[in-house]
Amino acid sequence: MDKKTLVNIDIEEGKKVLEALDDSNLSISSAFWFFLDDIEEWRLFFVAPDFDLVGPKKLYSKVQKILQDHKNEINIPLEAISLISPKDQLIGILKMAITTGPGISGIRFSGNDINGVLIKDAYIYRVN
Repeated sequence: MDKKTLVNIDIEEGKKVLEALDDSNLSISSAFWFFLDDIEEWRLFFVAPDFDLVGPKKLYSKVQKILQDHKNEINIPLEAISLISPKDQLIGILKMAITTGPGISGIRFSGNDINGVLIKDAYIYRVN
């Protein structure tokens, strides 16, 4: 993946990861690609309601197992994925602007200023 460009194959791969997480009954309330301007890289974010309860180590282990179980269908490494708490500032900012419902959407969200925070580029599957 070109670090500065999110292309259709990345979007499809992200959707496959979300579907695999949903199928495994790992609760994901929000999912989106987000361009991290400081490192000029795209990252696939998942908001897990259990994050604060079970901790990131356990959740990353679950995601790693799910990726391993789907290694023939999914080509996104764990290093490209960030799990965050529902209390994280990033999801709070996105929720101010958009809510999608529980399904999987496809919304490009670029060049938006939300409460003084510039969202340079994002691709949203779900924000709840």
